[in-house]
Order: sequence, then structure tokens, then C-alpha cells
Amino acid sequence: MMVLLVAIPLVAGIGAFLIPWNWLRPWLLPLTGAVHLGLVARILPEGDQWMFDRWLAIDPLSRLFVGFISLLFFLLSLYAPAYLSARISRDNRVLCGCLLLTLAMMSLVTLSHHLGLMWIAMEATTLATAPCVYFNHNPRSLEATWKYLMIGSVGIALALLGSFFLAYSMIYAGSESTLLFDDLVEHSRELSLPWLRAAFVLLLVGYGTKMGLSPMHTWKPDAYGEAPGIVGALLAGGLTSCAFLCVLRFHHIAHIAQDDDYSHRLMVFMGLLSMGTAAVFMSRQRDIKRILAYSSVEHMGMLAFGMGIGGLAAAGALLHVVHNGLCKAILFLAVGNIHRAYGSKTTDHVQGVLQRLPWSGWLMVIGFFAITGSPLFGPFVSEYQILSGTFSTGHTTAGVLFLILLLLVFFGMGHTLLGCALGPAPDRNLPTENAADDGQQALPLTSRVRQFDDHPGMVAPIVLCLILTVWLGIHTPEFLQHCVDDALRFLQRTPNS
Repeated sequence: MMVLLVAIPLVAGIGAFLIPWNWLRPWLLPLTGAVHLGLVARILPEGDQWMFDRWLAIDPLSRLFVGFISLLFFLLSLYAPAYLSARISRDNRVLCGCLLLTLAMMSLVTLSHHLGLMWIAMEATTLATAPCVYFNHNPRSLEATWKYLMIGSVGIALALLGSFFLAYSMIYAGSESTLLFDDLVEHSRELSLPWLRAAFVLLLVGYGTKMGLSPMHTWKPDAYGEAPGIVGALLAGGLTSCAFLCVLRFHHIAHIAQDDDYSHRLMVFMGLLSMGTAAVFMSRQRDIKRILAYSSVEHMGMLAFGMGIGGLAAAGALLHVVHNGLCKAILFLAVGNIHRAYGSKTTDHVQGVLQRLPWSGWLMVIGFFAITGSPLFGPFVSEYQILSGTFSTGHTTAGVLFLILLLLVFFGMGHTLLGCALGPAPDRNLPTENAADDGQQALPLTSRVRQFDDHPGMVAPIVLCLILTVWLGIHTPEFLQHCVDDALRFLQRTPNS
């Protein structure tokens, strides 16, 4: 049944390209998402599984990631019918088909236990999401799509080179070359250490580009800024999590090869660099969608930092994958609604949101406090674990830097988002910059607000994500904690343990 996790969304995606009715295609997304989530709930409790001579497998690491990605896609798919019905004049064939293909490829990434297959699936995920970034069909979205593809191609090329280095490290050590992760883990202590280190650097840079770690993050502000909210949320919560999983696979090999110090230092450095970059570029940022992109850079840095510290901090990083994804769904969907209503995403026009769009405005404000680690929300729990693990292991300087960067991000992000929510309402007769980026002629703000208001179908999925975030902030369910603990033990164990 494991192969169905890839096959069902793949077939549904092909079906979306074939269906001729624009109004019907969006309903394929929640239907496929529900079936996929049901399969995940059925398959994961059955334990470790292997298929196709161990090319595909479910292990403790796979269970955490494929379960979360399935849940995230289902939550986002609930938003799609109402959103696309509001944009019925634009053909949604490519968007619906590519979103379903993205689910198939993300599932394949999480299940791949072959280095080459995982590389192909990761690149296929990028190719599937690129047309979604171009959904608005304007010059800025075209530029963002090309930048996304070009920078991603450089990253994936470096990852391929790193994969060759890793395979060669076994040959150099006198062992038979293999691309199966199980074999690499089993023989990791035989790997040539210089070649392994070179491979890890290339793989961290390559898949770190897909994550959006600094300084390879430059595709994110454009892609997230121009993509529809549902696409931005899937990129920030889904694709980047898949790339992080790829990094973890190689980090696991380095751990077993007893090269922990080298890989840990690299990940801590990349994590703090990414958080620092986000803090700098968030300062006085005027574009509310770009600020979410830099927030994603920050949180990818947190994941790398936590895994670099190890122990309790690593457990916090694994838990933060879930918390970050849910909060990004809240923010991207809420900001997408605001962008749609105002026809702009800059602070010059987006003001007084709580008066004009109360539901989406309040959800954006609450999402801001959630993503910045405020109490009663999920990220507070995982970020607290990362900090506790950092200080308990004696990394005091790194912990203090982590706290300072969190504070800078809070003020930078809050200055923009809270200013939009609480600021004075602009003149209703001012024209918007691009009429919600859908090719319409610029209209006065009054006309835009009348055309779009808080729609229940575009608010309810965000509220559901918020409820989950609050629930996870108050109580971590036993099954989720069990998945995190199993994944951490899997990453820390050796072939003989």
C-alpha cells in the first residue's frame, strides 16, 4: 500500500489536467488530500516497511515527515475550492494538476531510500511547483518563476555532485559503491572521511538551497511574494521540509561515520547565518508577503541550528517542522486574502486591515504571535526545547545569539504586520497597484473591498490550522511525541545499536 501514497495523487494530478470543467478541478484537491491522509493513517501504524528492493521504505524519519506533509496538504486543499471559485475567470488546470503532482513527489521524497531516487523526486517537486508560482501570469511572477528554477537548478546540481562524492567515498575506502541509504548507513564507518566531508558540504549547500538557508535563499522572496497564498504555504511548509529531510539523511550518515563535530558545526553556523539574514532583511520590510519569505528563511535556520546542537535541541527541531508548517499555512492564507482584497501587498496601501477584513486581519495578527514563538502556540514549545537543549549542552554563546536573533525578528516582523493591521485606513479613492495581481485594471480601494470580503471557505481552513497550533502549544499529542522520539532515536543510533 505504500506505493499508493505516490500513485493516488499522481493519477489525480493527471486527471486534473484532463478534466475540462474549471469549477470541478479544485474539488479534486480536498478529495485527494483526504484519501491520502486516510492512507497515511492506515499505513504508518504498521511500522517499518520496504518495497522494490529497499528503494522505497517507511522508517521512523519517514513517518514523521510523510504524516505531516499529508496533513498540511489536506488543510491547504480545503482552501482551494473557495479561492479558485473567486478567480473562476482564470484557468486553474495547471495549478490544480501541479499541486497534486507536488503531493505525489513530496511523498516520494519522504519514502525514498535510494540516493538517486530521492534526488530525482526532489527536483521533480521543484518542477511541479514552478508553474504554480506563475499562476498570476504577470511579469513579476514570470521573473520569480525563472529565478526559482535557476537557483534551484544550481542547488540540485551541487546536490548531485555531493551524491557522487558520497558514492565515491566508499570506492575510495575500498568498498563496493552503493546508492541505497541502508547500505550507506551500514558501511558508513568505512567511508573515506575527506570525501565524506566534501560530500556533506555539497549536499548541505545543494539541499540547503531548496530549504532556503542563507545565502542560498535568494529565490524565496520573489517566489513566495508572487505565488498565490496556497502555493506559498505549501512551499514554506512542505517543500522546505522535504529538503530538510534530505539533509537529515546525510547528517545521519555523518553521525554514524563518527564525524559529528564537523557536520554539527556546519549546521549550527548555517542556522545562525540564516536567522541573522532574516533579521536584517525583515527590518523595515514593506512587502507583507516577502516578510513571510524571510520568516521561512529564519525558521529553516532554526531547524538546522537545532539539529546541529543535537539532543533535546534536535528533538525540538523535529517538532518544529510541524509547528512551523501549520503557522506558515495560517500566515500565507491570511495574507493571501488581504492581498486579494487590497490589490496590493505593500505597507503603502495595506493599512487598517482589522477594520476592512476583520477575520483575515485577526488571523494574520495571531499567526504573527504564533510564528514568533509566543506562549500558548506550538512554536513556543519547539523553540523552547531548542533553547533548553542549547544551554543544557553548554552552548551558551550560541544560545544567546539565538535569543537575540529571535528578538530582532519579532520586532522586524511585528513592525510590518502589526502596522498593516492597526494602522490608519488609507484613502478609499486611491487606486491599488495591480488589482490583486490578476491582470485586472487598477481599481479604487473601495471597489476592491466590495469585490472581495472574508469568505467562509477561505477563512475556515485558516481557523482550523490555528486551532491545531493552539492545541499543540498546550499539549503535544502522544502519537506526535512518539513519532519525534522515534525519529530522534533513529538519527542517533548506529548499525550495531
